[in-house]
Amino acid sequence: MHILAFGASNSTTSINARLARHASQVMATEIAKGAEIHVLDLNEFEMPIYSPEREEAHGIPGAAHAFHAAIQKADVLIISYAEHNGSYTAAFKNILDWTSRINVNVWQDKPALFMSASGGEWGGGTVLATAAEAAPYLGGDVRAHLAVGPWQEKFNETTESLSDPELIEKLRDGLKLLTSETLPA
Repeated sequence: MHILAFGASNSTTSINARLARHASQVMATEIAKGAEIHVLDLNEFEMPIYSPEREEAHGIPGAAHAFHAAIQKADVLIISYAEHNGSYTAAFKNILDWTSRINVNVWQDKPALFMSASGGEWGGGTVLATAAEAAPYLGGDVRAHLAVGPWQEKFNETTESLSDPELIEKLRDGLKLLTSETLPA
C-alpha cells in the first residue's frame, strides 16, 4: 500500500504537516503494516497564481503535473488542512486550481482521511468542512475527517503524536476506513 500524506500549507513549521506525518506513521505501523509513506512538501509545488491567461500563454506548470502524478501513485490520501481566514491556504488553493486543469478529478477517487489542526478550539473545522464538501466535485472519496484543536493541548511535541485519547481513537477508526471497501452506514 502506498500512502500519500501532506499538510495543505507551505509553512515550514506547519502543524498540519506534522499531523499528516503522524497519521501516516500510525497507518503504516498499526493499520496497514509495512505500507510505503510518501509525505509531500507543498513548497516543492510552487507555481504562478492560476489564471486562464497564464494557462493559455504558458500551459500547465510541471509542478501541477507532478502533484497529479503523486496522487495517481497513491492508494490512500491523508491530508491535513491549515485554515487561513476560514478557508484553504493560498498555496494549497493555487495547487488545487492548477491541478484541476489537468483533470477535475483531482483526488482520483482515492480513499481519503481529511484532517485539520489549529490552536483554536475548533481545530480548523471551517476549512475541514469546506474541503469535505468540495471533495465529491474533485473526485474525493473522504472516508473520515478529524479536527484537532486546540493543538497545544492535543498534540505531544516530544513524541510528535496525538495526546488526547479520544482523538487517538478517532484517528485509528478513520484510518481503518481507508482500507475498507464499504463505508459505515
